[in-house]
Amino acid sequence: MGHDTADRRTSLLIWGALVIVYVVWGSTYLAIRIAIETIPPLSSGAVRFITAALVLGAAVWLLKGRAAFRMTGRQAGGAALVGLLLLTGGNGMVAVAEQHISSGLAALLVASVPLWLVIFRVLTRDRPRVLTLAGVLIGFGGVAVLSLTGGSAAGDGTGIAVILLASLSWSVGSFLSARIPMPGDPFAASAVEMAAGGAGLVLTALATGERLDPAVVSGRSWAALAYLILVGSLVGFTAYVWLLGNAPISLVSTYAYVNPVVAVVLGALILSEPVTGPMVAAGVVIVLGVALVVSTERRRRPAPAPEEERAAV
Repeated sequence: MGHDTADRRTSLLIWGALVIVYVVWGSTYLAIRIAIETIPPLSSGAVRFITAALVLGAAVWLLKGRAAFRMTGRQAGGAALVGLLLLTGGNGMVAVAEQHISSGLAALLVASVPLWLVIFRVLTRDRPRVLTLAGVLIGFGGVAVLSLTGGSAAGDGTGIAVILLASLSWSVGSFLSARIPMPGDPFAASAVEMAAGGAGLVLTALATGERLDPAVVSGRSWAALAYLILVGSLVGFTAYVWLLGNAPISLVSTYAYVNPVVAVVLGALILSEPVTGPMVAAGVVIVLGVALVVSTERRRRPAPAPEEERAAV
C-alpha cells in the first residue's frame, strides 16, 4: 500500500512537472512577443538572463554552497560559449524575429532544433537510423514550406530568416554542450550560461544602438518580462532538470513537439495571431518529423547525455 502510494505520488509529480515544461516553455514565445511591444528585443533578453542568472546563482550558492561553483577555466569557458550560442544568438534572435513574425510561427520554426542536431551528428560521422533520417527529411520539408510561404501572411522574409539563424545557433550550442568541458553541477552551469548570454546581449544591444527607456515600457511588457525571468527561466528550467533525474528521457523529450503546439494556441487565443491552413499543415509536418526523430533516437539510446536535449530556459 505504501509502495503504491509512493509510486502514485511520483507519477503525479512527473506529470505535474511535464505540464509545467509543456505550458511554460510553450508560453515563452507569447511572453517574448508581449515584452518586445515596448522593450527593445535584445535589451529584454539581457535583463531577463542577467536577472535569472543572479537569482539562480544565489539560490545554488545558498542551497549547495561554494562547492557547486568549483569548475576549471575550460569548464567555465565551455559554459560561457554555450550561453552565447543558446541565449545571445538563439534566444536573442528569436526576440528580434518576433518583431516581424507571429509567436506561433517562431515556435514552429524553432521546433526544427532536434532535426539540426541529427544533421550535425551526420557531419561528425555518426550514423543515425534510417527512421531518424526520414524524420529529418519530413521535418525539414515542413520547415521549407513555412519558410517559403511564411505560413501565408503569418510573417515576413526577414523574420523567417532571423528565426532560422536563431534555430541554427541554438542547435550548435546544444550540440557542443555535450562535447566540450562543462561544469559538473547543471544548475551552476546554467547560471554561468545565463550570465554569459545576458552579457552578450548587453554588448549586442549597445552595438546595435538599442536604448531601454523604462518610462515608455508598458505594464504588460514589464509583466511579460517578469514572467520570462521567474517562470520561464527559473520554474521551467528547475522542473526540466528534476524531470531528467526522475522520468524516462523518452517522456521528457516530448516537450520538443508539444511546445510549438502550445505556442500556436496561446498566440491565437491571447493575441489573435493568424493561424492559416498552410501554417497548420506545415506545422503538423514539422511536429511529426520531430516526433519520429525523438522516438527513434530514444529507442536507440535509452540514456543519452542530457545536454543534447537542451531547450529554452
